[in-house]
Amino acid sequence: MPVRQGRVEIMARYRLKLEYDGRGFVGWQRQDNGLGVQEAVEDAVHAFTGERAQVFAAGRTDAGVHALGQIAHVDLQKDWPADTVRNALNFHLKAHAVSVLAAEAVDEDFHARFSAVSRSYLYRVLNRRSPPALDQGMVWWVPVPLDVDAMAAAARVLVGHHDFTSFRATHCQANSPVKTLDVLDVTRAGEEIHFRAHARSFLHHQVRNMVGSLKWVGEGRWTDRDIKAALDARDRAAGGPTAPPDGLYLTDVGY
Repeated sequence: MPVRQGRVEIMARYRLKLEYDGRGFVGWQRQDNGLGVQEAVEDAVHAFTGERAQVFAAGRTDAGVHALGQIAHVDLQKDWPADTVRNALNFHLKAHAVSVLAAEAVDEDFHARFSAVSRSYLYRVLNRRSPPALDQGMVWWVPVPLDVDAMAAAARVLVGHHDFTSFRATHCQANSPVKTLDVLDVTRAGEEIHFRAHARSFLHHQVRNMVGSLKWVGEGRWTDRDIKAALDARDRAAGGPTAPPDGLYLTDVGY
């Protein structure tokens, strides 16, 4: 059904599932200091349709953060077949490490960000003595042995409804630091350690700050009691370091 947006009649809204390599981008959002994923996709839309349309995303990933299942939406003036939208955008995105995995026509009340009810992230740590040759910029290389069981136990302290001030960026713009963390699992997968987090939404740098703090547990510098003390302090200075963006992936968005 047509939607009026200003003086332009929008004929179709498309939901896009995106995969991208965050290296080389300043993050999702269009910015003045470099190329954002949003700008690359919007330029592809313009090259395909001649329209200057804004693309909205479920998660505004930071510079260097990757996506396996970012969800976005865009409004177009013509009702194109969904496969044509996917294929045309991919054609015009060939110069960038961005792929449209799927496109789907959706109702006008769907919004990639505001309709989302959950977001899932994976953080990959390469835990071996030798550095990565093929996955540089795609994992956090930690050459010292990490205790996965200790990190998994400490991660359970963070699951639930808490004030996560100690684990959010100091410049985080969220109105409240209170979030419900549904899942924070830590498992070993060969030479890698995987941190999987699931919640309705996350604070800025929350996953990276939790992973950085749990790394201290894995090294033996902290215990689960230190994680609890940091959480209770409600002070970013009480938390551990921020893990680099390299190992972080937005894997799924639920609706």
